[in-house]
Amino acid sequence: MIYHVVTAMDWTRQQDAPVYEAASLQTEGFIHLSTREQVAGVLERYYQNVPDLLLLQVDESRLTHELKYEAATNNELFPHLYGPLNKEAIVSIDSVNNNGVAA
Repeated sequence: MIYHVVTAMDWTRQQDAPVYEAASLQTEGFIHLSTREQVAGVLERYYQNVPDLLLLQVDESRLTHELKYEAATNNELFPHLYGPLNKEAIVSIDSVNNNGVAA
């Protein structure tokens, strides 16, 4: 499983669409994802004091676009999705509490 952090507002805007497109798909060409072990660091680095976060749990075997593990922060390999996230690949959606852990 891999994970994607999104604000509740961004998710709600695309709730009825068949796919989810993060802003990074337009600006960088891919959607940022994380392994379970990387989620806490991502929340700490990029989402401190951001309210109403959701954590999408994604089954990478169900993805319809190319997934690549590429070097990013600290030369760590992060999963990047090169296309929209098809919602059939989303296994669960959890809220993130103040401790940065899925509730």
